[in-house]
Amino acid sequence: MKKLLITGSNGFVGSYFINKYKNKYDIKTFSFLKDDINNLDCKDIDIVFHLSALVHQMGGASAEEYQKINVTQTLQLANKAKESGVKHFVFMSTVKVYGEETSNKYSENTYCNPEDDYGKSKLKAEKLLLGLESDNFKISIIRTPIIYGYGVKANIKNLVNLVKKVSILPFGNIQNKRSMVYIGNLCHLVDVLVTQKQNGIFLASDDEPLSTSKLIELIAINLDKKIYLIKIPFFESLLKLVKPSFHKRLYGSLEVDNTLTKEKLNLKNPYSVEDGIRTMIKKEI
Repeated sequence: MKKLLITGSNGFVGSYFINKYKNKYDIKTFSFLKDDINNLDCKDIDIVFHLSALVHQMGGASAEEYQKINVTQTLQLANKAKESGVKHFVFMSTVKVYGEETSNKYSENTYCNPEDDYGKSKLKAEKLLLGLESDNFKISIIRTPIIYGYGVKANIKNLVNLVKKVSILPFGNIQNKRSMVYIGNLCHLVDVLVTQKQNGIFLASDDEPLSTSKLIELIAINLDKKIYLIKIPFFESLLKLVKPSFHKRLYGSLEVDNTLTKEKLNLKNPYSVEDGIRTMIKKEI
């Protein structure tokens, strides 16, 4: 049984991964908040799965905070792992390294041009990690769009709560395309690339993107809720003027094409978008 060290084990992805794969890997956890990196012993560890991060903060965080957590701590852990003889380091990154919403599809080879401090810190960490790579120390970077599943917080949770409370919403016929990844598909990707000992840059995504209107419809179906999506003249223009960030999340497109990842790993997502949304709402495993 491979020994795997995971950071961010209490988070959304970490807790799911441990629950799902606890019988496949001998899992050890490390917390930058509670544990001292200087006392970390990685000598018997085969794989490090680094999830711990300062994610995009709606209220804002300083560039220095992103640098400390997403870059400095990542490099401390990677150096410790390499010195200890760990063979494989898996780093959870983000599609934010490419930039913001766009009508073009992002792929593994798309030029990176992050616009915010979160994306910049993740890209910097990626580059520094790749600089540490050697024949005996493989680096795998997984870039993710929005991750969803049971227990998800932030925007998806807010949307579910809105659908629960309101039967008529002014989000009819929104034609955007937004790639997301169900947490079960993401963790399957991690398991596959670790099993195959593959290094490189990988993109996680469900098999099809969703429009905001379609996402709301799927949420409503699984809540057994009758919902009416209507189109109100000038609503989108007004929202763009009054709440530009909210408008971007509802109407913006961010689509990824992870064909290269699927081909390299011979990867097949075990869950469809419909499976993922149903599981998120109904807490099925």
